[in-house]
Amino acid sequence: MRFMASYDLMETMRNTQQWMGASAHSFASYPAFALVSNPMLTMMSAWGEVTERAFKRMVVKPDWGIHSVPCEDGRDHLVSVEPVITRPFGDLIHFRVQDRAEKARKVLLVAPMSGHYATLLRSTVVSLLPDCEVYITDWHNARDIPVSEGKFDIEDYTLYLVDFMKELGPEINVIAVCQPAPLTLAATAYLAEIFPESQPSTLTLIGGPIDPDATPTEVTDFGNRVSMGQLESSMIQRVGMNHKGIGRKVYPGLLQLSSFISMNADRHAKAFNEQIFKVARGEASDQDQHNRFYDEYLAVMDMTAEFYLSTVERIFKNSEIASNTFTINGHQVDIGKITDVAVKTVEGEKDDISAPGQCVAALALLTGLDDSKKANHLEPGAGHYGIFAGSSWRNNIRPLVLEFIDQNAGKKTNTKAKLAAVT
Repeated sequence: MRFMASYDLMETMRNTQQWMGASAHSFASYPAFALVSNPMLTMMSAWGEVTERAFKRMVVKPDWGIHSVPCEDGRDHLVSVEPVITRPFGDLIHFRVQDRAEKARKVLLVAPMSGHYATLLRSTVVSLLPDCEVYITDWHNARDIPVSEGKFDIEDYTLYLVDFMKELGPEINVIAVCQPAPLTLAATAYLAEIFPESQPSTLTLIGGPIDPDATPTEVTDFGNRVSMGQLESSMIQRVGMNHKGIGRKVYPGLLQLSSFISMNADRHAKAFNEQIFKVARGEASDQDQHNRFYDEYLAVMDMTAEFYLSTVERIFKNSEIASNTFTINGHQVDIGKITDVAVKTVEGEKDDISAPGQCVAALALLTGLDDSKKANHLEPGAGHYGIFAGSSWRNNIRPLVLEFIDQNAGKKTNTKAKLAAVT
């Protein structure tokens, strides 16, 4: 009960802040007060509006908000989000562009499960939709998953990816963003060995901690500074009374959000202070830059405790991917088994989460892959967010990734023929 009480206490604090903001905004906006020119009431209303919006967004899953996409015929075609595979802990969804012939390029975006929803990649999806059939992993909030559904650790996560890739077939081009890069590499190696006919056509790893020790950062080195016991006692809580997952052990999104914000507390404080003054001056809008960013940034989800703890222990502490010793249900996955899938890594020069060197380490592990099928790109001046969703992605990285896909799609060796020849 102690852990459940802590979870509910955090929710109570969030709910209280949202109520205080709403109350301040309502009180200061009372029509009769307009008869008296009082700047303090204006500031109080602005503070309340910004505060209510911020704390309300913390428990709301953002909508994809992708309604249409311009196509080659000069028309905007409607976009529908359709499930392909539905599972307890995550779905595979497809952004179907209505009344458009299916695109030759099929892309699977593997979204992070690191505290934010898959909608964090909304702009990435939008940038790819005109040229590709886009699929994405849509991970679920652990607080909404009943305990009866069982555990979900990094091995389960990897097997989900295996099933998703098998469903989409060998013509799929996989792009893994940040946290899932190591496990996507492992899933591809697992397919190469167990289900070679289902290997993807290409694999692009963007800003992922394949080898966290290659260039340690404050984020990737965190696991080495605390023991697993300390981590479990300080970070893990049980879902509270108001959710379907009551009693499930999780790493709460609200707790992780506090860590995100503390890393750049001054910058966030300045952003919110400036927004309050903008609202007071009547210069803010519902979809201005501040609101668009923080509506997504503040929307957080819980991770299962076993996923969070096994990620820290096995990916960061024990470096199982970097040392090629990762196992799934007792079976050791050999990354060297990847021989047909072209692999590209992308890093940002100023990435302070997965610094340059961590992701490109994947290429050294691909001992069975010809050098002609390996590629890497270091984006000058780009931070972590910019390499998959900012101007660096749109203007420089996206064209390179699509070019890499076009150069290598359809050029895989006929695996079945190879196996037949060997036997």
